[in-house]
Amino acid sequence: MSRRALRRLRGEQRGQEPLGPDALKFVLLDDDDAEEEGPKPGLGGRRPGGAGKEGVRVNNRFELINTEDLEDDLVVNGERSDCTLPDSVSSGNKGRAKHGNAETKQDGGATKAGSSEQSNASGKLRKKKKKQKNKKSCTGESSENGLEDIDRILERIEDSSGFSHPGPPPLSSRKHVLYVEHRHLNPDTELKRYFGARAVLGEQRPRQRQRVYPKCTWLTTPKSTWPRYSKPGLSMRLLESKKGLSFFAFDHNEEYQQAQHKFLVAVESMEPNNIVVLLQTSPYHVDSLLQLSDACRFQEDQEMARDLIERALYSMECAFHPLFSLTSGTCRLDYRRPENRSFYLTLYKQMSFLEKRGCPRTALEYCKLILSLEPDEDPLCMLLLIDHLALRARNYEYLIRLFQEWEAHRNLSQLPNFAFSVPLAYFLLSQQTDLPEHELSSARQQASLLIQQALTMFPGVLMPLLEYCSVRPDATVSNHRFFGPDAEISQPPALGQLVSLYLGRSHFLWKEPAIMSWLEENVHEVLQAVDAGDPAVEACENRRKVLYQRAPRNIHRHVILSEIKEAVAALPSDVTTQSVMGFDPLPPLDTIYSYVRPERLSPVSHGNTIALFFRSLLPNYTTEVC
Repeated sequence: MSRRALRRLRGEQRGQEPLGPDALKFVLLDDDDAEEEGPKPGLGGRRPGGAGKEGVRVNNRFELINTEDLEDDLVVNGERSDCTLPDSVSSGNKGRAKHGNAETKQDGGATKAGSSEQSNASGKLRKKKKKQKNKKSCTGESSENGLEDIDRILERIEDSSGFSHPGPPPLSSRKHVLYVEHRHLNPDTELKRYFGARAVLGEQRPRQRQRVYPKCTWLTTPKSTWPRYSKPGLSMRLLESKKGLSFFAFDHNEEYQQAQHKFLVAVESMEPNNIVVLLQTSPYHVDSLLQLSDACRFQEDQEMARDLIERALYSMECAFHPLFSLTSGTCRLDYRRPENRSFYLTLYKQMSFLEKRGCPRTALEYCKLILSLEPDEDPLCMLLLIDHLALRARNYEYLIRLFQEWEAHRNLSQLPNFAFSVPLAYFLLSQQTDLPEHELSSARQQASLLIQQALTMFPGVLMPLLEYCSVRPDATVSNHRFFGPDAEISQPPALGQLVSLYLGRSHFLWKEPAIMSWLEENVHEVLQAVDAGDPAVEACENRRKVLYQRAPRNIHRHVILSEIKEAVAALPSDVTTQSVMGFDPLPPLDTIYSYVRPERLSPVSHGNTIALFFRSLLPNYTTEVC
């Protein structure tokens, strides 16, 4: 160590007496030695005052090291008596601190230790290392004991409350059947599970740095390629709250109403470019984005169509009321209001894109969200789709739970899709190997019971299903009157439409050989019951004639949105002859209008060529003048 550093440690300045030859010798004192020899003068001191100023005390850095050693624990011959710091050690530290400032009065006090003590320094350092190891072991034992105490406390709480680890949680603690999870609304969460986070987020990270959008949203992520967001005049208000439910409605201000009137004029012109012009001035007008998205989809531009839907979704989410919740399942939007329909249709189209993109789990959350907005009326008839998405997402427990909770008041077994999807979910659940043996056998029995009831209630499903799956039935099935061609022909038109919708959407779920062999076994069981004259067969036949007279309007709306060819071909003529707009298919007959579109004096669609010519010359020209 240099002399300059030594002077600083001792608190001396230039001009003092020179150091002796033994001044550079340092003595490493152990705690035990310090107590035996008594307090010695420390290395710290005061600087002599200069220019009328008092000297400033300089603490010795070696003294801090000794303090930390003393704070460890009192160790005698390498054995630890206790893991706490005794009072004697703390008092010893105080004594050393008091005598630490007296070194400047005794010059060369630090050189009293001999060379023999230096030779023992290495051995004492080893003792200190042993002390540290003993301290670590003591703290480790205390932490383990603390964890064991916490485990005992938790077990005591569980025993007192009556809860146990195995088994599903009680119904009272389970979430609502339409509860939506935020993290599953983001398709990246599902794609990360399939391809990894690096493959999904690799291209998004540099773009997110350039985001200038002020609001964080759950339904979609704004893109840097979108126009800068400014409030388009769309808002949401709370109508009323009763019985734990909150009823909301979207509102259009005057500016947005003007954009809506221009949009209707553009739709009547049958020219998509007019909608493009409108979007240049109102880039976040929802209905224009929906209609242009359909036009892009018909032109096979799927990427642009999806981008427009995401922009419409972002526009509506930015207008949410502070109390509006996507996940609670207690917020309602009346479909009879035209302002609310845009949100329904935007969610449905986004759900369709997610399903085609290979994200059935995310699409299932969107389906639950749409259903939770008006579960009693179900304006888009999401009950015809939710079973399909649950099976594709392999969320069999959710489908079974929905069926068990809603069967009593919604009669879900009367829908062909639920009648066949629920037993399929039970069967696929029985094929899992991570469940106990008794649960697997119970699921298999329940699956066989429900599929036999479904085949008895809807015999016209079997032969078209086998044809979709390219399976040739045996002669005993194809020639039997119950499953023959008469079964499909004799069913009511409304039931035939539901069957066509289900088979066109979910037939590929039945193509596995294990499922087909299980289906074959139950078909033979049903034939034996039919030949034996089971009264349930006749009861199901009478029920089919009564229940499926005519499909309601929401089912027709769902068929139009699904765009499944077999189901669309089965629509009645009074529906197919209507003009169906993509931004509002089959509006309710009891629509609640907040504002009325002003009447046009000279609609372009009603004018002839001469009237159009005069209108181009004279803007105020009307057909009434002629």
